Amino acid sequence: MFNTDTEMLFPMRVIPTLGNARGPEWQKLIDHLSEDQTDDSEKIAMTALVVKLAGCAGCNTDSFRAMKGCTQCAHLIVKRFKGNDAELMRNYQDCHKEVTLYLSKRDQ
Repeated sequence: MFNTDTEMLFPMRVIPTLGNARGPEWQKLIDHLSEDQTDDSEKIAMTALVVKLAGCAGCNTDSFRAMKGCTQCAHLIVKRFKGNDAELMRNYQDCHKEVTLYLSKRDQ
């Protein structure tokens, strides 16, 4: 079975759909990331967060997650995150620091 919503890693196009998965702080972050002028490093950090939480690297076309598609998988992963919203936001900030550090080293 092939789902057109399934990609190799979490796609940035799904970010705007994640707003209602958590509380107001999360919604505010998703709204910010959905704006066109948002820095790419912030969007990449969200991709990195979801990839880590969902285990996208281990997903394949035969997996249940792949059959459901990236959008549904991401919603479930974010919604079922066991920590509170503050912890999820800290995880996002950690991913953003990683991305920023990597990009700064790459550009030297």
